[in-house]
Amino acid sequence: MAESFAERLREFRTAAGVSLSELARRVNYSKGYLSKIEKGSKPPNEPLARLCDATLGAGGKLIEAARTARDRDPDEPTLDRRKVLTAGTVLGLSLAGGPRPEPDELVMDGLRTSFDHLRALGARTSPATVLQPLVAQVRTLHGLAKENPEPTRARLLLLAGRVAEYTGWMNQEAGDDRGALWWTRHAADLARAGGDQEIASYALVREAGLALYRQDPIRTIDLARHAQRVGRPGPRTLAMAARREAQGHALAGDRDSYERAMERAAELIDSALPDTRAYPVLGSTAPEPVDLARGWSLCDLGHAAESAAVLTRAMAHLPATARRARARFGVRRSLAYALSGEIDQSCVTLAATLDDAAHVDSATVRMDLRELSRTLSRWRTHGAVRDIHPDLSRVLHRN
Repeated sequence: MAESFAERLREFRTAAGVSLSELARRVNYSKGYLSKIEKGSKPPNEPLARLCDATLGAGGKLIEAARTARDRDPDEPTLDRRKVLTAGTVLGLSLAGGPRPEPDELVMDGLRTSFDHLRALGARTSPATVLQPLVAQVRTLHGLAKENPEPTRARLLLLAGRVAEYTGWMNQEAGDDRGALWWTRHAADLARAGGDQEIASYALVREAGLALYRQDPIRTIDLARHAQRVGRPGPRTLAMAARREAQGHALAGDRDSYERAMERAAELIDSALPDTRAYPVLGSTAPEPVDLARGWSLCDLGHAAESAAVLTRAMAHLPATARRARARFGVRRSLAYALSGEIDQSCVTLAATLDDAAHVDSATVRMDLRELSRTLSRWRTHGAVRDIHPDLSRVLHRN
């Protein structure tokens, strides 16, 4: 029978020659709380497991033991039949009113510009604001593609694939993982029909992102590695896949594998040429994507202070218009400060982030906000925590 988390914690603490009091000091938890964890009278929480794993050099074994204790293996998202049939009906319909003239360059530019505007809007506001227009645009592009010959058909399908990929991301941000999975896979189908293999690889990177948010490191790593082997991914897509693989290794507590994958990502992103194709670049366009992921992963590895420092440097490059990215990494930075015991700094940075978090209304950002709220509740009598709590609560519990 596998050892319990309590047994493994005691084993690693003893092997490291660290007293319970010293461990409590290093991870910013009370000695009494750790004592209950080690006696098995309280279940472990994952942030504590990560901090202990990093402090005691357990190489991910404490993180794995905490997951086993939690006994929660998220099911692979399955496609909702009604949603698929509805979406399939929408996308399969030709446009009403019969054939239209073949789109000229001005029309194609207008369709591309329309998507650019929706994507810019999606960076600043709730996914609910852009989801219906995005679905309508995929429908329009798909319908036009069915009516037109090559090469116009392929150009329309490629753009439809890009829009569908972004629609999948907005579904994830809205908290609909099943919809996100369906749209991501449909995006790959559309792009392949248009003759592009790049998005087929990137779709696997997106699926790996869904697994990452489900706290499933094995699936994250497998999908990210698969993305690096299939199709004809360019350096940027390979970099995004290696970055996602590194995040999966960090989630598993494997720092050596994380470092190797992150180094590959950095080398690939440096070698990637600007995308000059006529279609929108795949994925996030945030600057410093590798450093942002590095800061994110260091928090998962239990190196909270290092995580906060890296995120602070990387976030300095994010423009004010990138509200979704600022909210996502800003909340993670505040969580890292809290986990490292820098409570005042956590609250200061959170105050600067909550407005962005409220505007973008992201289900994924709220996951970290809930974790941050639980962490700060340990210092509920601290003045800065009392001051920030009402605003934090309003963002967490908004409808």
